[in-house]
Amino acid sequence: MSKLLVVDDHALVREGLVQALLRVPGVSSVMEAADAESALQMFATHGVFDLVLLDLMLPGISGLSFLGVLRKRYPGVQVVVVSALDGPDIVGRARASGAAGFVCKARPACDLVETVTRILSGDNADEAAEEAAQMPRRNGHGQQDFGLTVAQKRVLDLLIKGKSNRDIAEALGLTEGTVKVHVTAILKTLRVSNRTQALLKVAKSPLPL
Repeated sequence: MSKLLVVDDHALVREGLVQALLRVPGVSSVMEAADAESALQMFATHGVFDLVLLDLMLPGISGLSFLGVLRKRYPGVQVVVVSALDGPDIVGRARASGAAGFVCKARPACDLVETVTRILSGDNADEAAEEAAQMPRRNGHGQQDFGLTVAQKRVLDLLIKGKSNRDIAEALGLTEGTVKVHVTAILKTLRVSNRTQALLKVAKSPLPL
């Protein structure tokens, strides 16, 4: 069972994050801290946490600076950064500082639950999505055909960008059920068992001659 810590200076935000994290499978407890000092006290009192959800805007010390402290003192702890801002520069800095994941506060709670679930299970889907998204454009779709239909390639393009089934459905004007059918077909065609493996296969595939 996993023990989590939410570090955010806004009580209402912390409450919402705690309620969302309690929906993550295997989570036994979620504790709260309003700043870096109280977060470190939580570690001293309750022992090492499995994952810390860290706001970037903390009083007294920036979230990125505190992330560096956590990575140095507790290198085995996974840290997911949450922020109202999600520009590529901010996400990149969080990654470079050692964050295992990044979630924008504007996203629905299900996205946070999905991200934390993946990280706690050791799934590196976020990193795979970033690697795939940065690869050279191919065949006008961002990846090789792999024998996929046009509709499946459109879904895969959005998977590469880290979109959820709901996001893909909204973007393509489909139902979530139809998106799930396409995702299942994509996994079968690529001969992989999950999204992470699919993204890694696309990212590592050779450019067509």
